[in-house]
Amino acid sequence: MTGEFPTREAMASYQLAQLRQLLSAILPGNAFYRNKLAGLSPDIACLEDFSARFPFTSKQELAGDQRTHPPFGSNLTFPAEHYTRYHQTSGTTSTPLRWLDTPESWAWMVESWKAIYHAAGVGGGDRVYFAFSFGPFLGFWLAFDAAQKIGCLCIPGGGLSTQGRLRAIADNQATVLCCTPSYAAHLAETAAREKFDLNGTVRVLIVAGEPGGSVPATRRRLEELWPGARIFDHHGMTETGPVSHECPTHPGTLHILHQAYFAEIIAPDGKAALPGEVGELVLTVLGRTASPLLRYRTGDLARAGSLCACGRPDPALTGGLLGRTDEMVIVRGVNVYPTAVEDVLRGFSEIAEYQVQVDRSRDLLELSLRIEPVTEGAASESLPARVQKALHGAFNLRVPVALAPAGSLPRFEMKAKRWKFV
Repeated sequence: MTGEFPTREAMASYQLAQLRQLLSAILPGNAFYRNKLAGLSPDIACLEDFSARFPFTSKQELAGDQRTHPPFGSNLTFPAEHYTRYHQTSGTTSTPLRWLDTPESWAWMVESWKAIYHAAGVGGGDRVYFAFSFGPFLGFWLAFDAAQKIGCLCIPGGGLSTQGRLRAIADNQATVLCCTPSYAAHLAETAAREKFDLNGTVRVLIVAGEPGGSVPATRRRLEELWPGARIFDHHGMTETGPVSHECPTHPGTLHILHQAYFAEIIAPDGKAALPGEVGELVLTVLGRTASPLLRYRTGDLARAGSLCACGRPDPALTGGLLGRTDEMVIVRGVNVYPTAVEDVLRGFSEIAEYQVQVDRSRDLLELSLRIEPVTEGAASESLPARVQKALHGAFNLRVPVALAPAGSLPRFEMKAKRWKFV
């Protein structure tokens, strides 16, 4: 053991045992994986053997399976009557996937969320406000159940306006706020506009849904907007459950829940990315037996890293998630990640919101931006030129920047959609 954490060898041994148990459980009854892995021996010698021999699973495969076997597909290990929870993906990049869970699989994911609360310093006696409309997306339902299990007072924010949520946070003296980074900023913007004092009881903001909590400039901006509150990043997916949480001692680094997932970061050729390289996060879900995923290509971009100084054995995702494989663009030979653009723009306190347009109609892809000031008149005429200069310094690219009227760009409660492809 290293302090309170297992060694890498102990972690690998645990993951291998869980993986063998998972395969023995799903192959008899799960038609999707029984067909997908036909002819492949389930006996795995080590994690490297699993990565070398077992194929990836893609979202496109799962969507096709649900079209062929409506409505829920064939990736179900047990008969349909065993399932009690229904959720679906956001559908921001494709047709939503429907996802079912048994009580046992749900309880397993709740344990993962409890680990996230523990890392964030949230426990019994906290009052957790969930600034979401409780739709079919999985995350907030799990977060709500887990907070209840650890003894928190759980306050739902569905069906309320932004102003109503601000009042509920204050009136109920919430100590923890769960929402997206974008919506946390929008709450604070609204509070400033309506002279609502945020110097209240909120001490932790758990943010997820988009890669903002680990973007340094976004993090600093949220810390300014929510005085005295700690920003704590986390990410997960409906298909997998809660995946990672911020390092309690090294903000800006995400730790994957190694007891719940075997994680890989792969290069475009499908091989393991080298340390320091950016690649796609691939996850094998070790305990969600009822609706399993083996080597699932998440579409999330992360930098392959080394061990974190905190002593945890999992490879650290330095800088958190960098964006999506379908959002990273190559402009005149330069890789441009959404998080890198956000880090530049959030360095300007005059900017409330922004929108990026990606023009693919020409031979060479072009980027342009619209930026919205915090209030009308708050931005000087030089702001677009200064932003353009900062973008050129970051990417060595000329990116046209235009000023949009205050309040004109969209605000987002769920995952922000700031990048437009035309």
